[in-house]
Amino acid sequence: MAVLLEDVVKSVELLIKLITSRSQEQAYVDPTLDPVLLVPGIAGSILNAVDAKTGKPERVWVRILGADHELRDKLWSRYDPSTGKTVSLDANINVVVPEDRYGLHAIDKLDPDMALGGDCVYYFHDMILEFIKWGYQEGTTLFGFGYDFRQSNRLQDTLDRLASKLETIYAASGGRKINIISHSMGGLLMKCFMSLQTDIFKKCVNSWIAIAAPFQGAPGYITSTLLNGASFVEGWKENFFIKKWSMHQLLIECPSIYELMACLDFKWEHIPLLEIWRKKSDSNGDSSIMLESYPPSEAMLVFTEALSKNKVNYGGEDIFLPFNMDILKWANETRKLLASAVLPSQIKFYNIYGTSNKTAHSVCYGSETSPVTDLLQLPSIQGKYIYVDGDGTVPVESAIADGLHAEARVGVPGDHRGILCNRHVFRILKHWLKADHDPFYNPLNDYVILPTAFEIETLKSDGLQVTTMREEWEIISDDQECAAESELSGSITVSSDTNVQKKAVTAAFTVNKKMAISMLRSMLFPSQQVRRRYASAKC
Repeated sequence: MAVLLEDVVKSVELLIKLITSRSQEQAYVDPTLDPVLLVPGIAGSILNAVDAKTGKPERVWVRILGADHELRDKLWSRYDPSTGKTVSLDANINVVVPEDRYGLHAIDKLDPDMALGGDCVYYFHDMILEFIKWGYQEGTTLFGFGYDFRQSNRLQDTLDRLASKLETIYAASGGRKINIISHSMGGLLMKCFMSLQTDIFKKCVNSWIAIAAPFQGAPGYITSTLLNGASFVEGWKENFFIKKWSMHQLLIECPSIYELMACLDFKWEHIPLLEIWRKKSDSNGDSSIMLESYPPSEAMLVFTEALSKNKVNYGGEDIFLPFNMDILKWANETRKLLASAVLPSQIKFYNIYGTSNKTAHSVCYGSETSPVTDLLQLPSIQGKYIYVDGDGTVPVESAIADGLHAEARVGVPGDHRGILCNRHVFRILKHWLKADHDPFYNPLNDYVILPTAFEIETLKSDGLQVTTMREEWEIISDDQECAAESELSGSITVSSDTNVQKKAVTAAFTVNKKMAISMLRSMLFPSQQVRRRYASAKC
Protein backbone atom coordinates (compact mmCIF):
# COMPACT_ATOMS: atom_id res chain seq x y z
CA MET A 1 0.00 0.00 0.00
CA ALA A 2 2.84 2.41 0.93
CA VAL A 3 4.62 1.68 -2.35
CA LEU A 4 1.41 2.31 -4.30
CA LEU A 5 0.85 5.63 -2.50
CA GLU A 6 4.43 6.71 -3.25
CA ASP A 7 3.96 5.89 -6.96
CA VAL A 8 0.72 7.89 -7.07
CA VAL A 9 2.34 10.93 -5.41
CA LYS A 10 5.31 10.81 -7.78
CA SER A 11 2.98 10.59 -10.79
CA VAL A 12 0.96 13.60 -9.61
CA GLU A 13 4.11 15.63 -8.97
CA LEU A 14 5.48 14.76 -12.41
CA LEU A 15 2.21 15.84 -14.00
CA ILE A 16 2.29 19.16 -12.14
CA LYS A 17 5.87 19.74 -13.29
CA LEU A 18 4.91 19.10 -16.91
CA ILE A 19 1.94 21.46 -16.66
CA THR A 20 3.81 24.27 -14.91
CA SER A 21 7.16 23.91 -16.63
CA ARG A 22 8.53 27.02 -18.30
CA SER A 23 11.49 27.87 -20.44
CA GLN A 24 14.73 27.79 -18.47
CA GLU A 25 16.44 30.23 -20.82
CA GLN A 26 18.00 33.06 -18.83
CA ALA A 27 16.93 36.56 -19.90
CA TYR A 28 19.93 38.50 -18.59
CA VAL A 29 23.59 37.55 -18.01
CA ASP A 30 26.15 39.99 -16.62
CA PRO A 31 29.63 38.93 -17.80
CA THR A 32 31.37 41.39 -15.44
CA LEU A 33 30.36 39.59 -12.24
CA ASP A 34 32.91 37.62 -10.23
CA PRO A 35 32.01 33.97 -9.51
CA VAL A 36 30.07 33.07 -6.35
CA LEU A 37 30.18 29.74 -4.49
CA LEU A 38 27.32 28.86 -2.12
CA VAL A 39 28.16 26.60 0.84
CA PRO A 40 25.28 25.20 2.99
CA GLY A 41 25.15 24.15 6.63
CA ILE A 42 24.18 20.97 8.41
CA ALA A 43 21.41 19.00 6.67
CA GLY A 44 21.66 21.43 3.76
CA SER A 45 22.86 19.06 1.02
CA ILE A 46 21.11 16.30 -0.88
CA LEU A 47 22.70 12.94 -0.01
CA ASN A 48 22.51 9.90 -2.29
CA ALA A 49 23.23 6.37 -1.12
CA VAL A 50 25.05 4.29 -3.74
CA ASP A 51 24.80 0.52 -3.37
CA ALA A 52 28.20 -1.06 -4.08
CA LYS A 53 26.50 -4.18 -5.47
CA THR A 54 24.27 -2.47 -8.01
CA GLY A 55 25.93 0.94 -8.38
CA LYS A 56 22.46 2.47 -8.22
CA PRO A 57 22.14 5.83 -6.39
CA GLU A 58 19.08 6.57 -4.29
CA ARG A 59 18.31 9.87 -2.59
CA VAL A 60 18.16 9.36 1.18
CA TRP A 61 18.28 13.01 2.24
CA VAL A 62 15.85 14.65 1.74
CA ARG A 63 12.86 12.53 0.83
CA ILE A 64 9.32 12.47 2.15
CA LEU A 65 7.75 9.03 1.70
CA GLY A 66 9.80 6.26 3.27
CA ALA A 67 12.15 8.83 4.77
CA ASP A 68 12.46 7.26 8.21
CA HIS A 69 13.10 3.74 6.92
CA GLU A 70 15.68 4.88 4.36
CA LEU A 71 17.53 7.01 6.91
CA ARG A 72 17.79 4.10 9.37
CA ASP A 73 18.72 1.68 6.63
CA LYS A 74 21.34 3.74 4.79
CA LEU A 75 22.43 6.74 6.88
CA TRP A 76 22.74 5.33 10.39
CA SER A 77 26.47 5.31 11.00
CA ARG A 78 29.42 4.52 13.24
CA TYR A 79 32.40 6.77 13.83
CA ASP A 80 35.86 5.41 12.99
CA PRO A 81 38.42 7.07 15.31
CA SER A 82 41.32 5.91 13.15
CA THR A 83 40.14 8.06 10.22
CA GLY A 84 37.90 10.62 11.89
CA LYS A 85 35.16 9.59 9.48
CA THR A 86 31.61 8.40 10.07
CA VAL A 87 30.62 5.43 7.88
CA SER A 88 27.22 3.87 7.25
CA LEU A 89 26.35 0.72 9.20
CA ASP A 90 25.67 -0.99 5.87
CA ALA A 91 29.16 -1.61 4.50
CA ASN A 92 27.77 -1.76 0.95
CA ILE A 93 26.50 1.83 1.10
CA ASN A 94 28.57 4.80 -0.01
CA VAL A 95 27.05 8.23 0.62
CA VAL A 96 27.73 10.80 -2.10
CA VAL A 97 26.56 14.32 -2.99
CA PRO A 98 25.21 14.87 -6.53
CA GLU A 99 27.19 17.37 -8.64
CA ASP A 100 24.44 18.27 -11.13
CA ARG A 101 24.08 21.92 -12.15
CA TYR A 102 27.65 22.69 -11.08
CA GLY A 103 26.86 21.70 -7.48
CA LEU A 104 23.71 23.81 -7.21
CA HIS A 105 21.28 20.90 -7.55
CA ALA A 106 22.31 19.49 -4.16
CA ILE A 107 21.70 22.74 -2.26
CA ASP A 108 18.72 24.21 -4.11
CA LYS A 109 15.57 22.21 -3.30
CA LEU A 110 16.47 19.31 -1.03
CA ASP A 111 13.64 17.21 -2.48
CA PRO A 112 13.55 18.29 -6.14
CA ASP A 113 10.70 15.86 -6.88
CA MET A 114 8.39 17.62 -4.43
CA ALA A 115 6.14 19.81 -6.55
CA LEU A 116 3.41 20.26 -3.92
CA GLY A 117 4.48 22.40 -0.96
CA GLY A 118 8.07 22.41 -2.20
CA ASP A 119 8.97 25.58 -0.30
CA CYS A 120 9.36 23.51 2.88
CA VAL A 121 12.45 21.83 1.35
CA TYR A 122 13.97 24.97 -0.16
CA TYR A 123 17.52 25.71 0.93
CA PHE A 124 19.40 28.16 -1.32
CA HIS A 125 16.51 28.12 -3.81
CA ASP A 126 15.34 31.73 -3.36
CA MET A 127 18.88 33.07 -3.27
CA ILE A 128 19.79 31.23 -6.49
CA LEU A 129 16.75 32.71 -8.26
CA GLU A 130 17.63 36.19 -6.98
CA PHE A 131 21.23 35.91 -8.13
CA ILE A 132 20.10 34.82 -11.59
CA LYS A 133 17.95 37.98 -11.78
CA TRP A 134 21.09 40.00 -11.05
CA GLY A 135 22.83 38.41 -14.01
CA TYR A 136 24.65 35.47 -12.43
CA GLN A 137 24.70 32.31 -14.57
CA GLU A 138 24.90 28.73 -13.38
CA GLY A 139 28.22 27.17 -14.27
CA THR A 140 29.78 30.50 -15.23
CA THR A 141 29.45 32.78 -12.20
CA LEU A 142 27.25 30.75 -9.84
CA PHE A 143 28.21 27.43 -8.22
CA GLY A 144 27.34 25.28 -5.21
CA PHE A 145 29.27 23.00 -2.87
CA GLY A 146 27.27 20.28 -1.13
CA TYR A 147 28.92 17.85 1.28
CA ASP A 148 28.23 14.95 3.63
CA PHE A 149 27.16 16.98 6.67
CA ARG A 150 27.54 13.99 9.00
CA GLN A 151 31.29 14.40 8.81
CA SER A 152 33.73 16.65 10.65
CA ASN A 153 34.29 20.13 9.26
CA ARG A 154 38.00 19.33 8.98
CA LEU A 155 37.68 15.91 7.36
CA GLN A 156 40.36 15.69 4.68
CA ASP A 157 38.02 14.20 2.07
CA THR A 158 35.67 17.18 2.33
CA LEU A 159 38.50 19.72 2.30
CA ASP A 160 40.04 18.07 -0.77
CA ARG A 161 36.71 18.24 -2.61
CA LEU A 162 36.32 21.90 -1.68
CA ALA A 163 39.87 22.66 -2.84
CA SER A 164 39.16 20.97 -6.16
CA LYS A 165 35.92 22.93 -6.55
CA LEU A 166 37.66 26.26 -5.93
CA GLU A 167 40.51 25.43 -8.31
CA THR A 168 38.02 24.41 -11.02
CA ILE A 169 35.97 27.60 -10.70
CA TYR A 170 39.10 29.74 -10.61
CA ALA A 171 40.49 28.16 -13.78
CA ALA A 172 37.16 28.22 -15.63
CA SER A 173 36.67 31.92 -14.88
CA GLY A 174 40.08 32.84 -16.25
CA GLY A 175 41.64 33.53 -12.88
CA ARG A 176 38.83 35.63 -11.43
CA LYS A 177 38.68 35.27 -7.68
CA ILE A 178 35.64 33.77 -5.99
CA ASN A 179 33.16 35.26 -3.50
CA ILE A 180 32.06 32.59 -1.02
CA ILE A 181 28.69 32.74 0.76
CA SER A 182 28.32 30.20 3.56
CA HIS A 183 25.32 29.48 5.73
CA SER A 184 25.28 28.10 9.29
CA MET A 185 27.81 25.28 9.80
CA GLY A 186 29.19 26.06 6.35
CA GLY A 187 30.94 28.93 8.14
CA LEU A 188 32.86 26.45 10.32
CA LEU A 189 33.76 24.41 7.25
CA MET A 190 35.14 27.51 5.53
CA LYS A 191 37.09 28.52 8.62
CA CYS A 192 38.69 25.06 8.82
CA PHE A 193 39.49 25.20 5.10
CA MET A 194 41.02 28.65 5.49
CA SER A 195 43.34 27.28 8.18
CA LEU A 196 44.30 23.98 6.57
CA GLN A 197 44.27 24.94 2.86
CA THR A 198 45.55 28.50 3.23
CA ASP A 199 47.43 28.65 -0.07
CA ILE A 200 44.41 27.68 -2.15
CA PHE A 201 42.18 29.99 -0.09
CA LYS A 202 44.52 32.93 -0.78
CA LYS A 203 44.83 32.05 -4.45
CA CYS A 204 41.17 31.55 -5.28
CA VAL A 205 39.09 33.61 -2.85
CA ASN A 206 38.22 37.30 -3.02
CA SER A 207 35.71 37.56 -0.17
CA TRP A 208 33.82 35.38 2.27
CA ILE A 209 30.36 36.24 3.58
CA ALA A 210 29.20 34.11 6.53
CA ILE A 211 25.45 34.01 7.22
CA ALA A 212 24.06 32.70 10.55
CA ALA A 213 27.31 30.94 11.44
CA PRO A 214 27.56 29.32 14.91
CA PHE A 215 31.17 30.40 15.43
CA GLN A 216 31.04 29.59 19.16
CA GLY A 217 28.44 26.86 18.91
CA ALA A 218 24.67 26.54 19.24
CA PRO A 219 24.48 25.52 22.93
CA GLY A 220 20.78 25.01 23.59
CA TYR A 221 20.00 23.40 20.25
CA ILE A 222 22.91 20.95 20.42
CA THR A 223 22.34 20.02 24.07
CA SER A 224 18.76 18.97 23.35
CA THR A 225 19.84 17.29 20.09
CA LEU A 226 22.40 15.09 21.85
CA LEU A 227 19.96 14.10 24.58
CA ASN A 228 16.66 14.00 22.70
CA GLY A 229 17.33 14.16 18.97
CA ALA A 230 16.07 16.70 16.45
CA SER A 231 12.76 16.86 14.65
CA PHE A 232 12.05 18.76 11.44
CA VAL A 233 8.29 18.29 11.76
CA GLU A 234 6.05 17.72 14.76
CA GLY A 235 3.09 15.52 15.68
CA TRP A 236 1.34 13.40 13.07
CA LYS A 237 3.58 14.78 10.31
CA GLU A 238 6.42 12.65 11.69
CA ASN A 239 4.67 9.67 10.13
CA PHE A 240 5.58 11.08 6.72
CA PHE A 241 9.13 12.13 7.54
CA ILE A 242 11.92 11.19 9.94
CA LYS A 243 11.08 10.40 13.55
CA LYS A 244 12.92 12.30 16.24
CA TRP A 245 14.32 9.11 17.75
CA SER A 246 15.69 7.94 14.40
CA MET A 247 17.40 11.29 13.84
CA HIS A 248 18.84 11.09 17.37
CA GLN A 249 20.58 7.81 16.57
CA LEU A 250 22.11 9.32 13.42
CA LEU A 251 23.34 12.56 14.98
CA ILE A 252 24.91 10.96 18.04
CA GLU A 253 27.59 9.49 15.75
CA CYS A 254 28.15 12.67 13.71
CA PRO A 255 31.36 14.64 14.41
CA SER A 256 29.71 17.75 12.96
CA ILE A 257 27.19 17.81 15.82
CA TYR A 258 29.91 17.63 18.48
CA GLU A 259 31.74 20.48 16.73
CA LEU A 260 28.63 22.63 17.23
CA MET A 261 28.67 22.24 21.02
CA ALA A 262 29.30 25.36 23.10
CA CYS A 263 32.93 26.44 22.83
CA LEU A 264 34.66 25.74 26.13
CA ASP A 265 37.20 28.57 25.95
CA PHE A 266 34.83 31.32 24.82
CA LYS A 267 34.08 34.00 27.42
CA TRP A 268 30.29 33.84 27.34
CA GLU A 269 28.40 36.83 28.68
CA HIS A 270 25.85 34.32 29.95
CA ILE A 271 27.31 30.83 30.31
CA PRO A 272 25.06 28.22 28.64
CA LEU A 273 24.00 25.65 31.20
CA LEU A 274 22.53 22.18 31.36
CA GLU A 275 20.27 22.25 34.40
CA ILE A 276 18.53 19.32 36.07
CA TRP A 277 16.08 19.22 38.92
CA ARG A 278 17.15 16.06 40.75
CA LYS A 279 15.79 14.04 43.62
CA LYS A 280 18.44 12.40 45.76
CA SER A 281 18.32 10.27 48.88
CA ASP A 282 20.96 10.10 51.61
CA SER A 283 22.09 7.10 53.62
CA ASN A 284 19.24 7.63 56.09
CA GLY A 285 16.65 7.43 53.36
CA ASP A 286 15.86 11.14 53.50
CA SER A 287 15.33 12.70 50.09
CA SER A 288 15.93 16.21 48.85
CA ILE A 289 15.28 18.07 45.61
CA MET A 290 17.86 20.43 44.19
CA LEU A 291 18.67 22.19 40.95
CA GLU A 292 22.02 21.11 39.53
CA SER A 293 23.74 23.34 36.96
CA TYR A 294 26.44 22.13 34.59
CA PRO A 295 28.52 24.51 32.46
CA PRO A 296 29.74 23.22 29.06
CA SER A 297 32.95 21.78 30.54
CA GLU A 298 30.97 19.59 32.96
CA ALA A 299 27.92 18.73 30.83
CA MET A 300 29.82 15.84 29.20
CA LEU A 301 29.50 13.89 32.44
CA VAL A 302 25.72 14.11 32.16
CA PHE A 303 25.72 13.16 28.48
CA THR A 304 27.90 10.13 29.23
CA GLU A 305 25.64 8.78 31.97
CA ALA A 306 22.33 9.67 30.29
CA LEU A 307 23.30 7.91 27.03
CA SER A 308 25.26 5.01 28.53
CA LYS A 309 22.59 2.47 27.55
CA ASN A 310 21.51 4.00 24.25
CA LYS A 311 21.34 1.38 21.49
CA VAL A 312 19.72 0.54 18.17
CA ASN A 313 18.83 -2.75 16.56
CA TYR A 314 20.29 -2.99 13.08
CA GLY A 315 20.01 -6.14 10.99
CA GLY A 316 18.93 -8.09 14.06
CA GLU A 317 21.96 -6.99 16.07
CA ASP A 318 21.97 -4.60 19.05
CA ILE A 319 24.49 -1.81 18.53
CA PHE A 320 25.30 0.48 21.45
CA LEU A 321 25.53 4.19 20.62
CA PRO A 322 26.56 6.04 23.79
CA PHE A 323 27.88 9.57 23.98
CA ASN A 324 31.03 9.18 21.92
CA MET A 325 34.16 10.35 23.75
CA ASP A 326 36.33 9.67 20.69
CA ILE A 327 34.24 12.11 18.66
CA LEU A 328 34.41 14.62 21.51
CA LYS A 329 38.22 14.48 21.47
CA TRP A 330 38.21 15.01 17.70
CA ALA A 331 35.75 17.91 18.04
CA ASN A 332 37.89 19.57 20.73
CA GLU A 333 40.81 19.58 18.30
CA THR A 334 38.56 21.10 15.63
CA ARG A 335 37.57 23.88 18.02
CA LYS A 336 41.23 24.63 18.72
CA LEU A 337 41.80 24.92 14.99
CA LEU A 338 38.81 27.25 14.62
CA ALA A 339 39.98 29.44 17.50
CA SER A 340 43.44 29.90 15.96
CA ALA A 341 42.23 30.67 12.41
CA VAL A 342 43.63 33.83 10.83
CA LEU A 343 42.05 35.63 7.88
CA PRO A 344 44.55 36.37 5.08
CA SER A 345 44.96 40.13 4.83
CA GLN A 346 43.94 40.37 1.16
CA ILE A 347 40.58 38.64 1.68
CA LYS A 348 37.49 40.52 2.84
CA PHE A 349 35.23 38.90 5.44
CA TYR A 350 31.63 39.89 6.20
CA ASN A 351 29.26 38.51 8.84
CA ILE A 352 25.44 38.54 8.65
CA TYR A 353 23.58 37.11 11.64
CA GLY A 354 19.93 36.68 12.60
CA THR A 355 18.22 38.50 15.46
CA SER A 356 14.83 39.00 17.10
CA ASN A 357 14.03 35.29 17.60
CA LYS A 358 13.87 33.36 20.86
CA THR A 359 16.95 31.13 20.76
CA ALA A 360 17.65 28.25 23.13
CA HIS A 361 20.74 28.93 25.22
CA SER A 362 20.40 26.77 28.33
CA VAL A 363 18.25 23.68 28.83
CA CYS A 364 16.53 22.55 32.04
CA TYR A 365 15.17 19.03 32.65
CA GLY A 366 12.61 18.15 35.28
CA SER A 367 11.01 20.58 37.72
CA GLU A 368 10.81 21.14 41.44
CA THR A 369 7.52 19.23 41.53
CA SER A 370 8.60 16.56 39.04
CA PRO A 371 12.33 16.00 39.53
CA VAL A 372 14.60 13.61 37.64
CA THR A 373 15.45 10.53 39.69
CA ASP A 374 17.79 8.87 37.17
CA LEU A 375 19.84 10.50 34.41
CA LEU A 376 18.88 7.63 32.12
CA GLN A 377 15.44 9.29 32.00
CA LEU A 378 16.77 12.38 30.18
CA PRO A 379 16.43 11.05 26.59
CA SER A 380 12.70 10.60 27.19
CA ILE A 381 12.12 13.96 28.91
CA GLN A 382 11.42 17.16 27.02
CA GLY A 383 13.66 19.91 28.33
CA LYS A 384 12.62 23.51 28.90
CA TYR A 385 14.68 26.24 27.29
CA ILE A 386 16.12 29.45 28.61
CA TYR A 387 16.19 31.82 25.66
CA VAL A 388 18.43 34.59 24.41
CA ASP A 389 18.32 36.71 21.27
CA GLY A 390 19.34 35.03 18.03
CA ASP A 391 17.93 33.42 14.91
CA GLY A 392 16.10 30.62 16.70
CA THR A 393 19.11 28.28 16.45
CA VAL A 394 22.29 30.34 16.86
CA PRO A 395 22.54 32.97 19.62
CA VAL A 396 23.70 36.43 18.53
CA GLU A 397 26.57 36.15 21.01
CA SER A 398 27.92 33.11 19.16
CA ALA A 399 27.27 34.37 15.63
CA ILE A 400 29.12 37.68 16.02
CA ALA A 401 32.17 36.12 17.73
CA ASP A 402 33.89 35.08 14.51
CA GLY A 403 37.38 35.99 15.81
CA LEU A 404 38.29 37.47 12.42
CA HIS A 405 39.04 40.94 11.09
CA ALA A 406 35.61 41.67 9.63
CA GLU A 407 34.80 44.38 7.14
CA ALA A 408 31.31 44.48 8.66
CA ARG A 409 28.92 42.58 10.90
CA VAL A 410 25.21 43.14 10.32
CA GLY A 411 22.30 41.81 12.36
CA VAL A 412 19.08 41.23 10.43
CA PRO A 413 15.76 40.23 12.03
CA GLY A 414 15.19 36.72 10.72
CA ASP A 415 15.22 33.05 11.61
CA HIS A 416 17.99 30.58 10.87
CA ARG A 417 16.67 29.25 7.58
CA GLY A 418 14.44 32.16 6.61
CA ILE A 419 17.38 34.56 6.54
CA LEU A 420 18.44 32.93 3.25
CA CYS A 421 15.40 34.41 1.51
CA ASN A 422 15.35 37.72 3.39
CA ARG A 423 15.00 40.72 1.05
CA HIS A 424 17.15 42.90 3.28
CA VAL A 425 19.91 40.29 3.15
CA PHE A 426 19.63 40.23 -0.64
CA ARG A 427 20.13 44.01 -0.75
CA ILE A 428 23.23 43.77 1.43
CA LEU A 429 24.68 40.93 -0.64
CA LYS A 430 24.03 42.77 -3.89
CA HIS A 431 26.07 45.73 -2.64
CA TRP A 432 28.90 43.68 -1.18
CA LEU A 433 29.16 41.61 -4.35
CA LYS A 434 29.02 44.79 -6.45
CA ALA A 435 26.24 43.27 -8.48
CA ASP A 436 24.41 46.62 -8.63
CA HIS A 437 27.38 48.46 -10.22
CA ASP A 438 26.89 51.40 -7.88
CA PRO A 439 29.65 53.93 -8.74
CA PHE A 440 29.42 55.38 -5.23
CA TYR A 441 29.90 52.07 -3.45
CA ASN A 442 32.77 52.27 -0.96
CA PRO A 443 33.56 48.99 0.81
CA LEU A 444 35.50 50.89 3.47
CA ASN A 445 32.47 52.88 4.57
CA ASP A 446 29.15 51.60 3.34
CA TYR A 447 27.87 48.52 5.08
CA VAL A 448 24.37 48.95 6.37
CA ILE A 449 21.63 49.56 3.83
CA LEU A 450 18.32 50.88 5.09
CA PRO A 451 15.26 49.02 3.77
CA THR A 452 13.15 50.53 1.01
CA ALA A 453 9.59 51.58 1.66
CA PHE A 454 8.45 48.25 0.22
CA GLU A 455 10.59 46.22 2.59
CA ILE A 456 9.81 47.79 5.94
CA GLU A 457 6.64 47.03 7.81
CA THR A 458 3.83 49.51 7.14
CA LEU A 459 0.87 49.92 9.41
CA LYS A 460 -2.14 52.17 9.01
CA SER A 461 -3.99 53.39 12.05
CA ASP A 462 -6.38 56.33 12.55
CA GLY A 463 -5.34 58.03 9.32
CA LEU A 464 -1.65 57.82 10.16
CA GLN A 465 0.89 55.82 8.24
CA VAL A 466 3.41 54.50 10.71
CA THR A 467 6.60 52.90 9.51
CA THR A 468 8.82 51.08 11.96
CA MET A 469 12.22 49.54 11.61
CA ARG A 470 14.48 47.77 14.05
CA GLU A 471 17.98 46.87 13.09
CA GLU A 472 21.35 46.08 14.57
CA TRP A 473 24.66 46.87 13.01
CA GLU A 474 28.34 47.19 13.70
CA ILE A 475 30.78 49.28 11.67
CA ILE A 476 34.35 48.04 11.70
CA SER A 477 37.12 50.61 11.57
CA ASP A 478 40.88 50.32 11.32
CA ASP A 479 41.05 52.70 14.25
CA GLN A 480 40.15 50.52 17.22
CA GLU A 481 38.97 53.45 19.33
CA CYS A 482 36.68 54.56 16.54
CA ALA A 483 35.44 51.00 16.13
CA ALA A 484 34.65 50.72 19.81
CA GLU A 485 32.39 53.76 19.58
CA SER A 486 30.60 52.53 16.49
CA GLU A 487 28.87 49.42 17.83
CA LEU A 488 25.26 50.40 17.36
CA SER A 489 21.81 49.14 18.11
CA GLY A 490 18.69 51.17 17.62
CA SER A 491 15.04 51.60 16.85
CA ILE A 492 13.66 54.19 14.44
CA THR A 493 10.04 55.20 13.97
CA VAL A 494 8.81 57.59 11.28
CA SER A 495 5.21 58.82 11.38
CA SER A 496 3.49 60.74 8.61
CA ASP A 497 0.11 62.48 8.84
CA THR A 498 -0.97 62.63 5.20
CA ASN A 499 -3.93 64.92 5.90
CA VAL A 500 -2.04 67.90 7.25
CA GLN A 501 1.20 67.27 5.36
CA LYS A 502 3.21 67.09 8.57
CA LYS A 503 6.02 64.75 9.33
CA ALA A 504 7.47 63.81 12.69
CA VAL A 505 10.39 61.65 13.60
CA THR A 506 11.30 59.98 16.85
CA ALA A 507 14.53 58.08 17.15
CA ALA A 508 16.31 56.27 19.92
CA PHE A 509 19.76 55.03 19.12
CA THR A 510 23.45 55.60 19.69
CA VAL A 511 24.91 56.99 16.51
CA ASN A 512 27.22 59.83 15.52
CA LYS A 513 25.83 63.00 13.99
CA LYS A 514 26.87 62.26 10.42
CA MET A 515 25.12 58.89 10.43
CA ALA A 516 21.95 60.30 12.01
CA ILE A 517 21.61 63.07 9.45
CA SER A 518 22.12 60.68 6.54
CA MET A 519 19.60 58.18 7.92
CA LEU A 520 16.87 60.70 8.73
CA ARG A 521 17.21 62.63 5.47
CA SER A 522 16.78 59.44 3.49
CA MET A 523 13.60 58.64 5.42
CA LEU A 524 12.05 62.11 5.40
CA PHE A 525 12.85 63.03 1.80
CA PRO A 526 12.63 59.84 -0.28
CA SER A 527 11.41 61.81 -3.31
CA GLN A 528 14.82 63.44 -3.56
CA GLN A 529 16.35 59.99 -4.03
CA VAL A 530 18.75 60.55 -1.15
CA ARG A 531 21.22 57.65 -0.96
CA ARG A 532 19.78 55.23 1.59
CA ARG A 533 23.08 54.37 3.21
CA TYR A 534 25.23 55.89 5.85
CA ALA A 535 28.93 55.76 6.38
CA SER A 536 31.09 55.61 9.47
CA ALA A 537 32.47 59.00 10.36
CA LYS A 538 36.21 59.40 10.54
CA CYS A 539 37.54 59.63 14.07
